[in-house]
Amino acid sequence: MADIKRKMFNEGQLETLCQIIADTNDGLTGSQIEFYLRASGIVDTDPSFTKWKRLYNALVNKQNESQAGNCVLTFIAKALAPSRFVGKSDFYLRLLERVNTVLLFHGLEFQEDGKFHKVASVSTLSEAEIRASKLQETIASRKLHSHLLKFCRAELLQNNYFHAVLEATKSIASMIREKTGLTSDGAALLDEAFSGNSPILKINSFVTESEKSEQKGFVNLAKGLFGTFRNPTAHSARIEWSLSEEDAVDLFTLASYVLRRIEKSS
Repeated sequence: MADIKRKMFNEGQLETLCQIIADTNDGLTGSQIEFYLRASGIVDTDPSFTKWKRLYNALVNKQNESQAGNCVLTFIAKALAPSRFVGKSDFYLRLLERVNTVLLFHGLEFQEDGKFHKVASVSTLSEAEIRASKLQETIASRKLHSHLLKFCRAELLQNNYFHAVLEATKSIASMIREKTGLTSDGAALLDEAFSGNSPILKINSFVTESEKSEQKGFVNLAKGLFGTFRNPTAHSARIEWSLSEEDAVDLFTLASYVLRRIEKSS
């Protein structure tokens, strides 16, 4: 982002961003604002002002000086670095949603990897709020697993369900690899991790026949997800394979269930 001269944020957008980031209850403290302004190379012009106005004045002055919005993005990247929110993932996701409602006007989204990503831009506030609130509603109502959202949040924000389902299934393989150190993929990965008389991962005590049967059924369920959703999206053109929002949300819910069972496996 630093090599590209970014469009300036207008007064309303910048004011909203500052009010979110410097919120009285959940935002940065005065000392944090001072620290991240300095780290971003931005002069703290009015340190005695209220937090959001202090931040707004500093950013607007720098933006006017440079005639670019890069300084705003630099500050966001430093202030919202994921490492600052360890153990506060739910709060962090809500904060990102609010910030990204504004960034949508610039065709950008700040994600959990601490980087800005290009997304489809919006032209009206109502469109931005609908896009963001729709995603929030989906996440809240279905309690989607955070690991899944790391992979497909951008696609969900754009209502790009075709690619979102592919990313959702990738999140399952990713978690298995993280827990086992295995490097294979798809059905082979599931078999290596969960199958056999002494599987690497067990979703239960794996002692009784009923527990072993449950483990086998879980493997088949996960394989079904890969076969039904991952393979078609990976090998078909988008125009040849459609997926409704309702079906996509059901898939995300099922993928979240699989991820939770994997997360608790041992």
